[in-house]
Amino acid sequence: MSWLFPENKRDIPAKRSLSLVLRTLHLIGIAGLAGAFLFSLPANQWREYLWLTLATGSLMVVKEIYTDGIWLVQLRGQIIIAKVALLALFWFYFQRLDSTVYMLIIVLSGVISHGPGKLRYYSIWHAKVYTADVRKGKPLGKVKNSGESE
Repeated sequence: MSWLFPENKRDIPAKRSLSLVLRTLHLIGIAGLAGAFLFSLPANQWREYLWLTLATGSLMVVKEIYTDGIWLVQLRGQIIIAKVALLALFWFYFQRLDSTVYMLIIVLSGVISHGPGKLRYYSIWHAKVYTADVRKGKPLGKVKNSGESE
């Protein structure tokens, strides 16, 4: 499993710029999807925003997992997985778009994106803040908060 959990984080050239572009495009997609969830607009008026949201969201997930798969066991990854599962449940099982679910997903996104590091890096599987240092058996060092440089 060293391919998923590398000894050291993998570097992506221009990672910060790539993240900025992907997040910005993702937010544009989410804004366009409001037409579906909040205003019941016909699909032809929001479909492109759905594809933009799915594409950018997928690329952000791939980027995080490629860098270090530890993201999957941290709350920041688990919340993303939960958001996708919640959307899929309503989309495919209930076959309807629900504004309450849409708002809940936006709230979850805001909390996990801008919450303190001790929340973002918490692992429900390990019942503690779980970082690469902790995985290597080292003591927990400073936990980076959202917006802090690496």
